[in-house]
Amino acid sequence: MLAIADGDGDFLALGDRHWAFFAEERPVLLVTFEDAAAIRDREDNLPEHFELAKARGWSLLTIIAEGETWWRDPAVFRYFDRLSDDGFLEDFDRVIFYGAGPAGYAAAAYSITAPGAELVLVSPRATLDPARAGWDERHRIARRINFRNRYGYAPDLTESASRVWLIFDPLHKPDAMHASLFLRPWVFPLYARYTGEGTEDTLREMRVLDRILEAAMDNKFSASYFDWLWRGRRSNGSYLRAILAAARLTGHRKREVKICRSVTARLNAPRFARRLAELTGDV
Repeated sequence: MLAIADGDGDFLALGDRHWAFFAEERPVLLVTFEDAAAIRDREDNLPEHFELAKARGWSLLTIIAEGETWWRDPAVFRYFDRLSDDGFLEDFDRVIFYGAGPAGYAAAAYSITAPGAELVLVSPRATLDPARAGWDERHRIARRINFRNRYGYAPDLTESASRVWLIFDPLHKPDAMHASLFLRPWVFPLYARYTGEGTEDTLREMRVLDRILEAAMDNKFSASYFDWLWRGRRSNGSYLRAILAAARLTGHRKREVKICRSVTARLNAPRFARRLAELTGDV
């Protein structure tokens, strides 16, 4: 990242636990938030969306966190304050903020510094403030973080966005409850049922996450386009296993049979073939 920044970009330490990586290309910008450990685990040691941005000629700004900080640090606050005061984000023709889970929280919270930006959020958290989200028992370590000061409550901080695309599983209670806190006139919910905690992973497996970001950057993303992409779930193993498990859990044997027959007619799926045999007595 330092080598890339020495060309056209920047790489700054933001306090002890955060860094800002900026790679400059055309005047369209993708803003993402990532964990340092995830970057180290990649073979190229670069942010996840760097290759996509480079291939498409987008500029990329990634805020990197060491540990479960939720990007809530005065040094990060000051960095986005400077970007706002200097009009840095206003120099771009188009700005897209992207994040999933805790990173979705950060993308929403800091988007206030880029009026008119478009947001793509996957299962974002609204806050971990116990007064507002005490029902969410995940992220126990991060509960100690102060979510009541600056850049705190993510849903309110999306008010300057042009559009917010909110992708989540409405059947997964914690994510659905966070999503309900985001609902505003400029927020468009998109349902990825039966993905549970793995909504972003499922979108990656289906190879549609990049296509979503590309469409958003081209100002062509829409609910109907997402619905078309989401049809690919019919060939996704994680999704198919989830709907089969849900049918089995609720005792809907006829639904199990329909699922297994549909899957085995289209795909090489030994697990579904075995289950179909068990259900129909052909064992």
